[in-house]
Amino acid sequence: MSIATISRQTHHPRQENPPTRTPARNHLHAVPDQITMAFVRPPRTVSENLGAPTLHRTVVDYANFDHAASTPALESVKAAVDIALRTYSSVHRGNGYASRITSGWYEEARTQVHDFVGARPDDLVIFTRNCTDSLNLLARSLPIETTTFVFESEHHAALLAWNPAHTVRIPVPDSVQGALTSLEDALRESAGTREGPRLVVVTGASNVTGELWPIESIVSIAKRYGARVVLDAAQLAPHKKIDIETLGVDYVAFSGHKLYAPFGAGVLAGRADWLNDAAPYLRGGGATEKVTGSQTAWTLGAARHEAGSPNVIGAIAIAAACAAFETHRDAIEAYEDALAGRLRCGLAAIEGVTTYSIFGPEHERVGVATFTIDGLDSSLVSAALSAEYGIGVRNGKFCAHLVVDALLDDPRGDDSAATAVRASVGLANTQEHVTRLLSAIGALADLGPAFEYELTSQGWVAVDDPRDLTLPRPW
Repeated sequence: MSIATISRQTHHPRQENPPTRTPARNHLHAVPDQITMAFVRPPRTVSENLGAPTLHRTVVDYANFDHAASTPALESVKAAVDIALRTYSSVHRGNGYASRITSGWYEEARTQVHDFVGARPDDLVIFTRNCTDSLNLLARSLPIETTTFVFESEHHAALLAWNPAHTVRIPVPDSVQGALTSLEDALRESAGTREGPRLVVVTGASNVTGELWPIESIVSIAKRYGARVVLDAAQLAPHKKIDIETLGVDYVAFSGHKLYAPFGAGVLAGRADWLNDAAPYLRGGGATEKVTGSQTAWTLGAARHEAGSPNVIGAIAIAAACAAFETHRDAIEAYEDALAGRLRCGLAAIEGVTTYSIFGPEHERVGVATFTIDGLDSSLVSAALSAEYGIGVRNGKFCAHLVVDALLDDPRGDDSAATAVRASVGLANTQEHVTRLLSAIGALADLGPAFEYELTSQGWVAVDDPRDLTLPRPW
């Protein structure tokens, strides 16, 4: 049974095999009335006023609806990085002025993140490369014979990090109660057949549909069976407050590049015992307490898993982003909720557009909307939105193949069939961006692309594209 939520039926049949070239059409689509949104403008990003060339030989304000993949850096984050670069130095064990300053900022960044996630006093905060790295670090740190329970609706980072021989996969649910029942059934069955510790993996917000998962209920069930819980907060952290102690989770992982900081830094925060008992994630300088000719003693705490010269600038960038969110949380949530609400309502009103949901159309979610347009390949939709309207979205399976296959009712996992378009709002978006996106989707659903496109090995591209899509190197 499909668990897609259909926003409106179309009068046009879906093209099972889209042509490799699309005919050119010239048309305009009515722009919906704008809705006034009265609230404080949240922190600004460095990508504002970025011009995007179009096939119409115009340059428009780039409408970035790909926040779920990566966010542009906040201006305040850039400012913090610029300051940190002035005294840029390796941390710890250096008495030079720059090293002392940088070492202090690095540990203060750890404290800032600790507060941001509401960690317990004795929880560790480990800086990693990204959320994927954080979850793999935890997977390497699990006690022997730990059984991991993970929903197949998870992002691949949370789905694939664990030892397959000791992992119980729970099918994509079709309701909140279905998810809770399936988890309890899996834990109950495991209690009679498997020895050792247990770990439940749960996402905070789906990267496909944006829906919030029932974290507290999942924690309650897990605790009844003595299981720990790790929260994949990659999609949750940029939108909703996280509090480890209140939620009762044992670990939380997230990425800086989804929290308006640059690429290359992430966080794993949580209980110290498993992390202190595990072999170092990396073996090298900084992770050692003592090294002799015959023996190596590893240090305890976060440093145990941060060998080598750490990404100090990345840690400072994440801390700066966390500080901005703590200061402007209400304004950020109000701004994004208004944009996301307009987007969802607008998509539901467009004939020929299908939107998707795991738990149902009324379930609470962050600003992520996944949809298809009848008769149009998702890659073609993505290409046309960019080339004709200066809009950036993502198409495909979003590193969550199993849930996309379930939502699009394609159990075979056929790449050509089970793909969709994802639009995700964030702080780089404006009201005009949402209006333009909805108008563009309406035009595509009504008449298709206005220009001719060709399917290549790189996806759909405009024929005779006049745009110059290159810029001089920044170095």
